[in-house]
Amino acid sequence: MAAGTIRYWAAAKAAAGAAEEPYRAVTLAEALEGVRARHPGELTRVLKRCSFLVDGDPVGTRDHETVRLAEGGTVEVLPPFAGG
Repeated sequence: MAAGTIRYWAAAKAAAGAAEEPYRAVTLAEALEGVRARHPGELTRVLKRCSFLVDGDPVGTRDHETVRLAEGGTVEVLPPFAGG
């Protein structure tokens, strides 16, 4: 199990009520399950439209179960936004 940081941007940050929080998970899917459990409601809806970077690399269409997280890593949660 790895520990790291999830960073929220734009609408995800507003829905989470925080700019970042820690994760303890093996995969991106597991980390996002934890996020959904801690933030039911609006953030869960926002996550459906988000893109993710894991340690600076785009996740793209990869299955989140296959994206392994590193100790001390960072997951960036990037919702779509106007102008970007």
